[in-house]
Amino acid sequence: MSVAFRRESDDEHKEPTFEWPIPPGPNLVTPRGLRLLGEGVAALEAAIEAETDVEAKAKLQRQLRYLGTRKATAEVQEPPAEGSVGIGSRVRYRLNGADREVTIVGHDEADPTVGRIAFTAPLGRTLLGAEVEDMVEFQGREDAITVLAAAPDPEAQA
Repeated sequence: MSVAFRRESDDEHKEPTFEWPIPPGPNLVTPRGLRLLGEGVAALEAAIEAETDVEAKAKLQRQLRYLGTRKATAEVQEPPAEGSVGIGSRVRYRLNGADREVTIVGHDEADPTVGRIAFTAPLGRTLLGAEVEDMVEFQGREDAITVLAAAPDPEAQA
């Protein structure tokens, strides 16, 4: 029989579904990050239990596999020392003459719109390990950033 007369299933034209990608490297988190992962897993489990639509349930289960893996591999970091930048630090710095402030957090906890950046982000990688009054290289300039203050962020430690 010619291929022209063969009925193809509707599933053949759907986009394939892939697992959510796990970021490479260690899964370093703050205590808040671990708590948020646990809350996310619990919320997804409840949503899966209540969901009746097969496709919607499959999407929720995919999210649950991602969050479950992230929770299982999470490595909670100790609060950084006062004056030193680490995961969980609130850092005030000067870049291009403007003072700015960010908190360095784990990948899944990052939200740049509220000043939480991942330790894997370019700025996060640059600031990690710096101390107050250090000038650090950023975007090819050796004296681009001056660290003005660094302290454990109470919200990240909660």
